[in-house]
Amino acid sequence: MITKEITVQNQVGLHARPATFFIQKANEFKSSIWVEKEERRANAKSLLGVLSLGITGGTQIKIIADGHDEEAAVDALEKLIISGFAE
Repeated sequence: MITKEITVQNQVGLHARPATFFIQKANEFKSSIWVEKEERRANAKSLLGVLSLGITGGTQIKIIADGHDEEAAVDALEKLIISGFAE
């Protein structure tokens, strides 16, 4: 299991469009992936789950992955977040 703390870079956070990109990227991997904000955790492959966390710009989140491609999954999601979802 791998855990990485990341600050969401884009101004509006993980609203519908960036959340969709995030979920699409998470679904490229076989590992189980979760995103955590404070004490709440959601499946990173679920749009409703990610949106329910209410992640805004500047929020620190944790990405947690468990599986054979966990490191690649966390790295790819980190790069996507750091890029600001190309907004």
